[in-house]
Amino acid sequence: MSSSTRDVYFVIGGSGFLGRHIVESLLARGDIVAVFDVVQRYHDVPFYSGDISEGEQVADALRKSGATCIIHTASPAHGLEDPALYWKVNVDGTAAVIAAAQAVGIRKLVYTSSAGVVFNGQNLINVDERLPYPEKAMDAYNESKAKAEALVLEANGQNGLLTVALRPAGIFGPGDRQVMSGLRDVYESNRTHFQVGDNNNLFDWTYVGNVAHAHLLAADKLSEPQEQELAQRRKDFSTTPLSPVSVTTGSHRIPTSEARPLGPYVVPPPDAEQIEANWTNPEYKASGQRPLRRTRFDQFAENAFDRDDAPLTVAGQAFFITNGEPVYFWDFPRLVWSRLDQINDETRTQKSKIVLSRGVAMVLAGAAEWWGWLVGKQPTFTRFRITFSCASRWYNIEKARRLLGYEPVVGMQEGIDKMLEWYVSQQQKAA
Repeated sequence: MSSSTRDVYFVIGGSGFLGRHIVESLLARGDIVAVFDVVQRYHDVPFYSGDISEGEQVADALRKSGATCIIHTASPAHGLEDPALYWKVNVDGTAAVIAAAQAVGIRKLVYTSSAGVVFNGQNLINVDERLPYPEKAMDAYNESKAKAEALVLEANGQNGLLTVALRPAGIFGPGDRQVMSGLRDVYESNRTHFQVGDNNNLFDWTYVGNVAHAHLLAADKLSEPQEQELAQRRKDFSTTPLSPVSVTTGSHRIPTSEARPLGPYVVPPPDAEQIEANWTNPEYKASGQRPLRRTRFDQFAENAFDRDDAPLTVAGQAFFITNGEPVYFWDFPRLVWSRLDQINDETRTQKSKIVLSRGVAMVLAGAAEWWGWLVGKQPTFTRFRITFSCASRWYNIEKARRLLGYEPVVGMQEGIDKMLEWYVSQQQKAA
């Protein structure tokens, strides 16, 4: 993008967890950025205070900032008791942002949705963006996010506005005050030996820096491609394979007819020495690319491109954003807890693991919710949390990789280390 056409960014919710990482990423590459939020936490960018549901306040700030691209990350945290707040901010607020953007003549709107908009309590295994919203949402947060996302996508192409929605899953990292806070509370109360479910359910976590990276890519790619570009995408998507995501595990090799370990044999194959030499040579490159095979049920199959909703453009689309490395649900918190032991230089007495089945846990959670209602106290052990921790929830990110050019930059292990470094620094400041 040339300097004459570079966007001026307006980050709504830029003082929040994800918003701040997006602001820092934009500043790092030399972009012009302004923040709109209810709380001023930083002083390195122009700041506009206002209520997101008041469209004129948003429009006035947009005019003053000279923005050309909105990145809308604002949302109340998950788990609040007041569902009306979710509707006011996520739905009414997003509608006000869309109206303000169209009134001012903003060209681009990138919206932070959530992978939870398609979750209804059942397993989600390698699902892609064709999965519809559930008839009944799991909670007010996901219901309001789904409604807001629909508003954003419906606004695409109206009054010159191009829109896109990103659906990150399980965001964690420096600055997080939800995931890390919950894991810290369990750790400090010495309840890390409890497990709900059999831990056979894969779950997608996503490092916040990767989510910020995806937002910048979406903003950069948000345009109306020419017919020639669409034709080239159609060809590439149908025939060009993607490499495995290996940012955490490191690169790995797939045996081929030209390079593989030979193992035991009665008669060696032709060129046996060369085949084995190719396999042991880290610099070896295959002579040909592995073929890409698609079925008619694939979102990028040839027949899919004949439909009006074919995923060849960024504008008007939703994208799942994850680390591309689903892990078993309880492995993530246990890695965090083991790192906390190392940080605190503790050798804690290992309690025997107590595993509650999902059915038993749901009964106990129901009783806890009833007791909480009786005494007027919010329970921490709820049926929603049981459902959340026992379901498989991992998503196919091929669409984001192909259309946005998204690839995770920070792996799971490195991301956890970065989160804990931030946590320790915060503890030291508070001491």
